[in-house]
Amino acid sequence: MAQPEEPQPAAVPSCPLPSKTCDVARSERPRSCCGMAMAGFRTAKYQLPEWHRRNAGVCYEAFTAGEQAERGRAEAKHLVKHAAASAQRAQQCSKATLGQRLQDVHFWRMELQKEIMELDAETKLLAAQKLRLERALDATEVPYAVVVDNLECRERRQPPDLVIDEVERQLLKEADLIRDIRDLLKRTIIQATTQIRSNRIQKENCELDWSDKVETYHIDDKCAGYCSDSTNVQFHPSSVKFEENASTPKSWAQFSHDNISRAEQEKLASVQLRSLIHSIIRDASEELRRQRAAGDEALESRCRELGDAKLRLEQRLQQILKDIGEEEANIVNLKEAIRAKEAHLKVAHSRLYDRSSRPNVELCRDEPQFRLVSEVEELTVFLEALKRKLMESEQNLKNLEETRMKLEKEIAVKANSIFIDRQKCMSYRARYPVDLEVASYKQ
Repeated sequence: MAQPEEPQPAAVPSCPLPSKTCDVARSERPRSCCGMAMAGFRTAKYQLPEWHRRNAGVCYEAFTAGEQAERGRAEAKHLVKHAAASAQRAQQCSKATLGQRLQDVHFWRMELQKEIMELDAETKLLAAQKLRLERALDATEVPYAVVVDNLECRERRQPPDLVIDEVERQLLKEADLIRDIRDLLKRTIIQATTQIRSNRIQKENCELDWSDKVETYHIDDKCAGYCSDSTNVQFHPSSVKFEENASTPKSWAQFSHDNISRAEQEKLASVQLRSLIHSIIRDASEELRRQRAAGDEALESRCRELGDAKLRLEQRLQQILKDIGEEEANIVNLKEAIRAKEAHLKVAHSRLYDRSSRPNVELCRDEPQFRLVSEVEELTVFLEALKRKLMESEQNLKNLEETRMKLEKEIAVKANSIFIDRQKCMSYRARYPVDLEVASYKQ
């Protein structure tokens, strides 16, 4: 703003300023006693020009002081107006800056709140999946107990049937599978527990950041509401300086961005782990179902095989019993035949013995004599043949009896094996859980 022209001071007569020590008017006349008496009235006074100069100087100083005061008032008025406008602009600018800052704080606060809610929901879903894992792990106890009981029961089979058959291989495979599933479920439970802990830690970090932003929002909102007419404002000179530990806008935004980024990473890891848990339970249930079906099929096949073997043995036993009866009848017939032939031999021997007593020339080798000798020889041959056949028959009967005992023992062994496989194993396997995946949802 152009300064108003200052008024020029009025012309003042040029004269020397009065000095503090004034010259005393000198007289050429010789001093007299009267002059000496009046000297005190002349020495301390100014001359008239000096008086005029002094008056002019006082007027000039007064004019200068008034002009300077007028300029000062004009400058003060201008400064007041300029300071008021500048202060108003600065306050409005600060308020606008605070408003923008409030928007930034509100944005990150809402982002953090959204992330906290999503992370909390994801943690609950993961906790539910972890509970499924624990229930699935509990559900494997019954199948494992069933398999172990089946193996222990089959150890009580008698030696002829105590073989490593397909059933035992399937049961051992099933036991190994259940152990592997249990180990996998335990490791996954530990992994889920660790992920839940990480989710909660990151959620706590986001909550702390969110809490700070809520408090900051309230502080800045309060600051934005301050104005010159506010009654709760006062001087705080020490607050003008910057804090040494204060963050920059970039680091401030990066801090919240990093928290949200880490929360997103934990949430993504949690989602992937939930998917993995679902796949593990589903695949484990399917593998266990297939292995159970294979074990049941092997047991059914083995029971049919044992039943067929037992039936054949029973049929063979029936035939052996029939053979034993026939052999016993044959032995009886042979003994009767031997007794009959011995009776005939006695008759022939008696005839020959009595004829050997004929006197003199009557002791003749006649036809009856030859016939009796031939009859004795023939009967002797038959008797020896019948006795040999009797011994053979008795040995055959003994062999048949031993075979009968073996068959009866084998039938008893097969019956015991069938009882173990069908009554013990298969009936106990009926308590097998229907589905591991379904069991994981049960309360």
